[in-house]
Amino acid sequence: MKGLPVLTCKGDAFSGRVAASLLTSVGMPELIAESLAAYESRALELALDQAQLTALSERLRRNLLHAPLFDADGFRRGIEQAFVMMREQDRPQSFSVPK
Repeated sequence: MKGLPVLTCKGDAFSGRVAASLLTSVGMPELIAESLAAYESRALELALDQAQLTALSERLRRNLLHAPLFDADGFRRGIEQAFVMMREQDRPQSFSVPK
């Protein structure tokens, strides 16, 4: 199935934290399990409920169209603005790039 959402266990592993961050950025935090038991339970639930899995896949496809994660042009504009702001500072200091 194309566009199949990932299910992850947050945990201490780098891969789990990255997957959790990606799921959060596409608006699907319900696919982040807080424990291995919750992960297993959710995986079985999705494996046995094709309608729910299909709905999640369709939602993922819709969300990807608007997720900042895949907005390369927006990222480019933001980082260019950050570089300009850094160049204009007299000394190193923190700043925020307005959206």
